[in-house]
Amino acid sequence: MGLTAGIVGLPNVGKTTLFNAITGSKALVASYPFATINPNVGFVDIKDERLWRIAEIIKPERVVPASLSFTDIAGLVKGASRGEGLGNQFLAHIREVDAICHVVRCFADPDVAHFAGEIDPVADIETVNLELIIADLEVVERRIQKIMKKARLKVDDVETEYKALAKVAALLRDGRRAIEADLTPAEVAAIKQYQLLTLKPVIYVLNVDESGFEVERYAEEIRSSLEAAPVIALCAQVEAELVDLDEESRKEFMDELGLKESGLQKLIRETFNLLGLATFFTTAGEKEVRAWIFRRGMKARECAGIVHTDFEKGFIRAEVIPYPDFIACGDMQKAREAGKIRSEGKDYRVEDGDIVLFRSNA
Repeated sequence: MGLTAGIVGLPNVGKTTLFNAITGSKALVASYPFATINPNVGFVDIKDERLWRIAEIIKPERVVPASLSFTDIAGLVKGASRGEGLGNQFLAHIREVDAICHVVRCFADPDVAHFAGEIDPVADIETVNLELIIADLEVVERRIQKIMKKARLKVDDVETEYKALAKVAALLRDGRRAIEADLTPAEVAAIKQYQLLTLKPVIYVLNVDESGFEVERYAEEIRSSLEAAPVIALCAQVEAELVDLDEESRKEFMDELGLKESGLQKLIRETFNLLGLATFFTTAGEKEVRAWIFRRGMKARECAGIVHTDFEKGFIRAEVIPYPDFIACGDMQKAREAGKIRSEGKDYRVEDGDIVLFRSNA
């Protein structure tokens, strides 16, 4: 399923350097504002050891990992909601993503000017968040005015939408994000079409220098100002250098830096969790083993549609074996003989790690 995380932030905070490190791309990196105008889009494979363990047993002709899409979006400036900088274009691009990776500058570099003149991560976060809030409030208030009369007449769909927008507007006027609103599932569905910027889940990425420039102080300040939002500290420049190394050199470099895991892997994992995603696997005999991303809570028939739309339309059943049972049995035939492969109907909620064979009349 096509899911995208947008990399956003003020100009010159390291967004494109991070994007290049994540995706292995070669997008332009410059020390001046707005080097990125049109969004850069790249894909990153999700490293999942379970996929390779399955492949070791089945020995397929090809192994296909799941992937996430990342979009590098033009830098935001104060006044973007009023069209400053590339404001309107920037905001339109953010509306198209599923989650936001907000890059915050925590490094000092005399060759890379800070857009506001000094390094102040908390103030930078507030600048970006305020612009998103203002942009959303404009959308919400305009829609409220349009449907107010119908809502008073208690037209069902409009009444639900109006209630949701009223809750969101109250928060936005208070300088808070729409995601904090206590919305029912029906209310969430009623305003989904507006792609509100502050309804999107956010992960904050502290871009530090190689020495971790005062990262602990900044991290504490940022965490205290953001409540429960996830925060990750990494050095985008180091991560970009790691990507260009071979496996042995990368391990040596990480050992020198005292890193057990790359910051990118932490970021990808956190983004995966932020979106509420999980993985199921399919096998096509000895031809292919593939990992698929799905949203937690999806049912078997919906997951069949991720593999192929015809599988969802002609769904009959799903034959399922949890990953641990497959590994314990050693192969599909032994798993079948041991009765570990279950037959599930369309309403079965697929679990992370399930190996699934979809039966359909397609």
